[in-house]
Order: sequence, then structure tokens, then C-alpha cells
Amino acid sequence: MSNLKTLGVAFLVALVCSIVVSFTAVTLKPLQDANRLRASSASLVEVLQTLGVGMPTTQLIDRVSGTSVRRDPGSESELESSKDIAGLGQVEDVLTVYELRTDGRLDLVILPVRGSGYKSMLIGYLALAGDLNTIAALTFHQQDETPGMGARIMEEEWQALWSDKQVSDQSGAIRIEVVKGTAEGVHEVDGISGATRTGTGVTNLVRFWFGPDGYGPYLARLKREAG
Repeated sequence: MSNLKTLGVAFLVALVCSIVVSFTAVTLKPLQDANRLRASSASLVEVLQTLGVGMPTTQLIDRVSGTSVRRDPGSESELESSKDIAGLGQVEDVLTVYELRTDGRLDLVILPVRGSGYKSMLIGYLALAGDLNTIAALTFHQQDETPGMGARIMEEEWQALWSDKQVSDQSGAIRIEVVKGTAEGVHEVDGISGATRTGTGVTNLVRFWFGPDGYGPYLARLKREAG
């Protein structure tokens, strides 16, 4: 076979493979999206059941001002690299949050969170008690970290370590972090052996979402309203 024919055959094989891969990706995407939505919904329900609370109300929040809005335009904004500690690249302009209230009093806020781990995007929910500083629960429902190491963030035993931890200190500085080894104090969570970079990713994503480019303005508004 001549070099020209060899190249022609190679090109055709590559073309066919490319078409098959593209077709498969397009065909499976709706199924993958549906599976992710089911996993997200199941994770939210699991948080509610673990905490023994009822269904919260859903709120749409303008990320910059922290105020409630009626409509989500679906737009996103680029994050400056110096502020993007969670490795997101872009973040939604309107955020979805879940509030649980009793007679108008805020009992619980559930915040969708995500950020880069060691190998993958970590996606989950973080629940805050009514004081807006005490973590009630943290759970992840999507990740692709190293099995037996970083993937252990999905284990109930590790997620349970977050309960009653404090996000900020008395000055308001965000202190929560995953540490190497055993935690000391209310702002630290035990690290996972062999998963330092995953732990760092969890720390960064939690700190980002509590900061000024995440839910910070919204949480500040809730604190002002609580007096």
C-alpha cells in the first residue's frame, strides 16, 4: 500500500472514530445531565433527612448585592484569577439557595457549593444553622477523586466531621479549613490521609463561597435582617 493510501485509510478511520465519539457524547449528554440532577436532588433530600427538617423554600439571589430576585437570566461572570480560589473560572450571576424558617425566624440555610479538587470538580451542599456561622452539614454528590483517598469525601464518617464547625472567628475572618492530620478547635476538620490536595480543594471552595464573590453578600444581608 502506498503512503498516500495509508494516510487516506488513517484519515478515514480517525474521521469515523471522531464521528462516533461526537455522536455518543451528544446522545448521552441528556442522560448524563438527568443523572446529575437526580444525584443533586437526592443529596439535598439526604441533607434534610439527616438534619430532621422539612422542605425549605427556594430563593434566587443576586450574587453581587445579596438581594432576592424573581428571575434567573442564566448569565455568568468571569472571575479574576486572584479571586478564583475555588478554580471555577466563571460563576453564576444569580444563585439558588434554600431557606428553612419557623414563624419568620431563620433556622437553616442550604447552599449549593462547588470547586476544583485534585482531579475533578467537587459539587455538593453546605447547610448553615440559623446563626449563619455554624455548619450543620456538608455533603458532596459529585466528584472523581482518587478512590480510597480523595474520594473519601463522599463517606458519611468524614462528612459528619463538619457538623458544628464554625466558619468564621469572632472578628469575622473566615477560618474554616481541612488540615493535615487531626483537627484542633472549631475551625478545623480532619484531613484524609493521602488526599492533601483534595482537602485543600474543599477548604478553598468553602472559603470561596463564604466570601464576597460567593454567598458573602447574601449572608451579610441575612445577618443585618436578623439584627
